[in-house]
Amino acid sequence: MSSTPVAVVTGSNKGIGFAIVRALCKQFPGDVYLTSRDIERGKEAVAKLQREGLKPLFHQLDINDLQSIRTLRSFLKEKYGGLNVLVNNAGIAFKVKDTTPFDIQAEVTLRTNFFATRDICTELLPLLQPNARVVNVSSMCGASALSRCSQDLQQKFRSDTITEDELVKLMEKFVEDTKKGVREKEGWPNTAYGVSKIGVTVLSRIQARQLNETRKADGILLNACCPGWVRTDMAGPNATKSPDEGAETPVYLALLPPGANGPHGQFVSEKRVQKW
Repeated sequence: MSSTPVAVVTGSNKGIGFAIVRALCKQFPGDVYLTSRDIERGKEAVAKLQREGLKPLFHQLDINDLQSIRTLRSFLKEKYGGLNVLVNNAGIAFKVKDTTPFDIQAEVTLRTNFFATRDICTELLPLLQPNARVVNVSSMCGASALSRCSQDLQQKFRSDTITEDELVKLMEKFVEDTKKGVREKEGWPNTAYGVSKIGVTVLSRIQARQLNETRKADGILLNACCPGWVRTDMAGPNATKSPDEGAETPVYLALLPPGANGPHGQFVSEKRVQKW
């Protein structure tokens, strides 16, 4: 078993995830795994970084496939005995002009951005070593979507005592309300991506609270963050940041030094804690 520290970045064959891997390869004192659903694309991305003189490693990972997640978990446990840095970057967004019915967009977007991210955490958080860092890539779109929710929903999503089960039920309710055509009446905003990122940020707050209850002495820090508006396939060519600039906040959180006591359980943008 290797005593080398290990970092994993989900959805990292392109865009912000790729830039996060690049930065970690330069700054993290251990092995950095670039992961992607498609093996060929993943290996091409690794080769590109190798041509830059960096040494990322590759592991296949489809966050929508529980077996794929568990294969990665077994690999990490056997080779490293745990995990030191997890960056949950993988996610999707439908284009504004996409004609897919909104109820389908809601189901597909939440399945990946919220439910699959939760599956990754369920399987991999138990592997966290002392002083591990977890970064769940969320979005300011979640914060703005929250402000467009009904007062009742805002209160629930901002609660310091909301449980993971309660959050899951709310995310399921959004999909169901959308399918039934009662989304607006039930107080939801008109953005599946935004609601999925509400879920990611609130999940992060819950996970941090759980770590405080079970592993307080281990110095693990877990946060959600917004990388900003980044020029990627998802955000388009007009965005204000390059992928490397978008990677700055996630990498800052991934590399918080041992002994740091925060941020933890926060939503962070431009390396600053934001009000939720």
